[in-house]
Amino acid sequence: MKRTSFFNMQALTSCISMMLVLLLLGALVFFVLTARNLSNQVKENINITLLLSDDTKASDVVSTQNTLKKKNYVKSIHYNSKEDALKELSENMGADPSDFLGTNPLTASLELGLKADYANPDSIYWIEKELRQTPKVVDLIYQKEWVDTINGWITKISLVLLVLAGLLTFVSFALINNTLRLSVYSKRFIINTMKLVGARWSFIRRPFLLKGMMLGLIAAIVADILLYIGYLGLVKVEPAIKEVVTLDILIIVGLSVILFGVLITLICSFFSVNRFLHMKTASMYTA
Repeated sequence: MKRTSFFNMQALTSCISMMLVLLLLGALVFFVLTARNLSNQVKENINITLLLSDDTKASDVVSTQNTLKKKNYVKSIHYNSKEDALKELSENMGADPSDFLGTNPLTASLELGLKADYANPDSIYWIEKELRQTPKVVDLIYQKEWVDTINGWITKISLVLLVLAGLLTFVSFALINNTLRLSVYSKRFIINTMKLVGARWSFIRRPFLLKGMMLGLIAAIVADILLYIGYLGLVKVEPAIKEVVTLDILIIVGLSVILFGVLITLICSFFSVNRFLHMKTASMYTA
């Protein structure tokens, strides 16, 4: 096969085309993972307040806290005494209710933070039943309507992102496939000549597969660099985004783009070359 420079105009054009496609694919993966992290943070802000009876002793509080900490669904637990509750209410009202009632009308409570996996209506239903059986707990409070609303929106957003991910993956595969097919098309007569002189098909495929993988890798690395620059831009505008976009997300996005770039170009190159390997010589002129 006639050797040509790897970095010719055709290779450069193919690399840029694949980079743009991988950039979009990487951006989608980034937003999907970020949305998942954001939804987890929102879910973990759902708290259940356990109201304790007036005869609850300090030892009872410690015992209840230790028991609840062992539960799989508990992320955090905070004790709020009657005095703390009264102080908070007084600050919100601008007056102390005990001054005109003659006594503290509030009760001590334990505030539970749930893990994201359990912050959904089905799980909270059985968690509520279990918590009501806890000794010294007289009642519990949580915002049921808020839980339903949050989970409803998260379900809708997840469905939309899933559909977009499927469509973009299909489009990405089609665009990269067309880009590589055009690249292989210009070498169809060389492929046919090598086939006629008895070269093994695996030998003919090898340089095309290697070149395709290398172009995919370069395009993926450039796409990763641009995505990271975009992330730094977002952090500059809104520093709080660091709390949602963790290092794990950046690593997963980067590796996903590289994996997509190499894998898709390898598959597309294989089928593009095979198309001309199966083609008869007469058909080469009309392909």
